[in-house]
Amino acid sequence: MTAPAHERTSDDLIRAEEPVLAHNYHPLPVVVARAEGTWVEDVEGRRYLDMLAGYSALNFGHRHPALIEAAHRQLDRLTLTSRAFHNDRLAEFAERLAALTGLDMVLPMNTGAEAVESGIKVARKWAYDVKGVPADQATIVVAAENFHGRTTTIVSFSTDETARAGFGPFTPGFRVVPYNDLAALEEAVDETTAAVLLEPIQGEAGVVIPDDGYLAGVRELTRRKGCLFIADEIQSGLGRTGRTLAVEHEGVVPDVLLLGKALGGGIVPVSAVVARREVLGVLHPGEHGSTFGGNPLAAAVGTAVVELLETGEFQRRAADLGQVLHSGLAELVGRGVTGFRARGLWAGVDVDPAIGTGREISERLMREGVLVKDTHGSTIRLAPPLTITAEELQSALGSLEKVLGAAGR
Repeated sequence: MTAPAHERTSDDLIRAEEPVLAHNYHPLPVVVARAEGTWVEDVEGRRYLDMLAGYSALNFGHRHPALIEAAHRQLDRLTLTSRAFHNDRLAEFAERLAALTGLDMVLPMNTGAEAVESGIKVARKWAYDVKGVPADQATIVVAAENFHGRTTTIVSFSTDETARAGFGPFTPGFRVVPYNDLAALEEAVDETTAAVLLEPIQGEAGVVIPDDGYLAGVRELTRRKGCLFIADEIQSGLGRTGRTLAVEHEGVVPDVLLLGKALGGGIVPVSAVVARREVLGVLHPGEHGSTFGGNPLAAAVGTAVVELLETGEFQRRAADLGQVLHSGLAELVGRGVTGFRARGLWAGVDVDPAIGTGREISERLMREGVLVKDTHGSTIRLAPPLTITAEELQSALGSLEKVLGAAGR
């Protein structure tokens, strides 16, 4: 007989997962049981500072009071109708999200990958109905080292062989160009191009920030060439970089915006395609949908998230504390850190491979009570909740310094 979860240790629970869970993840060996704000607690009661925030899904921390209250209030009223009927929460969510982003219309979905898939479908439909691309000839230009999700269509244009190998045949219709290369992008765009799909900052690649002027250049090029600019802000958006959207650092407004992760406040999956009216207006009843997309619970939580962002408080916190993060990391360059890239409260940190892999550094930080996650090679990602304090951030940087120093001896 299986023991109740509260009677099992972390080691017990990790071992119990092995035979019954698909091995598509390699988590750090910590079993989180409770969380509040920037802190999580494991089964044994050990506390850890969360410096990952669910890959930005927890921008407002764990169990933010306003978001929990919104969820509780909606749970007592109505959770799901499907889109067969209207519900009383969806209009406000769409109105406020459109206003926050400066765009016109919202297509509510659930996961980030669904938002990307939906954005691809909308771009193709727009290409056929508006641009006049011949049927089944539309192309979408993407960037190498991208990460937009893991569905079959999305991995079709990934350059990460771990994500691709063994999952073909792949979906046609995509052209891959180097990131941060306007000349290559110009060459790839032609009369069949429906859209250019990019992350304003490439998260999975190690928080890769393009040169100043790149995003503005993409915007100018897509306007001139008559195709759409789709910005995937699923990780970079909603306050993470010190602005509501990362594209705002260059004053750019895309035609289509993809949002997710933080939009659900770490409570429910919420994503959205937000776009100009003439783009999302190509969809008609029956052409696309989602049973759970725009459900009342998701709309209530999503509205509460937008309300938090409307004050500008979290964007300011990310900008101000981002300076603390940047300064702290700069002091570690040459002392175990070979380089880093940071914008707001988001950083990719390259550790000297002689000191350890990203995984090894993450495990050592875990033992110091700090949770981060590695990406490729010896790079770790830092993306704490935007509710983190300067003292907590300094403490995490101190732990990183300690781990690097100990490993270097």
